[in-house]
Amino acid sequence: MNFDTPPDRRGTHCVKWDRMEAIYGVPADEGISMWVADMEFEAAPVIKRAVQDMVDHGVYGYFGDESAYHAAICWWMANRHGWTVDPAAIFTTHGLVNGTAMCVDAFTKPGDGVVLFTPVYHAFARVITSAKRQVVECEMTLEDGRYTMDFDRYDAQMTGSETMLILCSPHNPGGRVWSRAELEGVAAFAKRHNLILVSDEIHHDLVFDGHTHVPMAKIDGIADRLVMMTATTKTFNIAGSHTGNVIIHDPTLRARFAARMAALGMSPNSFGLFMTTAAYSPEGAEWVDACLSYIDENRRIFDAGINAIPGLASMPLEATYLAWVDFSGTGMAMQEFTDRVARDAKIAVNAGPTFGKGGADFLRFNIAAPRSQVEDAVARMARAFGDLQ
Repeated sequence: MNFDTPPDRRGTHCVKWDRMEAIYGVPADEGISMWVADMEFEAAPVIKRAVQDMVDHGVYGYFGDESAYHAAICWWMANRHGWTVDPAAIFTTHGLVNGTAMCVDAFTKPGDGVVLFTPVYHAFARVITSAKRQVVECEMTLEDGRYTMDFDRYDAQMTGSETMLILCSPHNPGGRVWSRAELEGVAAFAKRHNLILVSDEIHHDLVFDGHTHVPMAKIDGIADRLVMMTATTKTFNIAGSHTGNVIIHDPTLRARFAARMAALGMSPNSFGLFMTTAAYSPEGAEWVDACLSYIDENRRIFDAGINAIPGLASMPLEATYLAWVDFSGTGMAMQEFTDRVARDAKIAVNAGPTFGKGGADFLRFNIAAPRSQVEDAVARMARAFGDLQ
């Protein structure tokens, strides 16, 4: 498996490369794109073959009989996560941002509060506010370079208007793999405040050695309010397929969600179903293991290089390929360190404030890229902040 020589994505309608100059002022011919959360790697051969089979067939009609697709999902969750999924509990959405929007639509009403542990994936807040719900930010605590949750403080924040909690597990940004005890704390918090708990676990396959992801569905006493969200898209770098799964085992919640799906005329994309069925297989698992091993070495190189720059600290990643770098030690205002990264280093990254409270001193870097690109990025950062050496 070759992760060192990916195809050139410039000029291919790739948002990550073809929009970065307009958004960040970083030209594609000189810059490095490290913002959008997709990988610079080709999809697994098993997925490419599935798409090629579709192309060769030549007819791209409506998809029927989802039994093999559902079986693949159930096999993956059982074998990779020890989680038994009922095929009847699976709903397919157009990715998990759409899945989040569907949950907000199905289980809350305008004006309701939706709780987020921030800083967190920026699309959550965008969906919530667009739906005319209120974002309730429960800021996490930074302890010894990692995020923790303070439920006593969050309890005091609640007003009774909150009806939903969206958890990111593993966490983006910051890469925390929540422990079973922490997940039990989240579940207890949701029960105390009568919140529907939506657990976005899109990064659950991208967990490094020494850490174990626990699906929220394996936490006792939470099934009657739990909505699980998973996808192949981050794991296999097929985000453009816009295919995600909302998995609901509680019959009452399932019926409410099914009603909204029907009312909005939602149906899946056949390309995504074929790709997911191919991905969730032994061959797909082999590709994921190799990819994660490659990213792990990128993580080591990136952290060592960034942490060697005075004033910069890369949060230790337990999962994901999204490095969260703290610039507070530089003493610089956000605009200055952001300008240095974009203008001097010519690297496009995500700005910390877009992730909510607690993100102001941070930038997010995507390290799922050829090793030479990660090494180049580290060297550019060292030069851009060379006066701090």
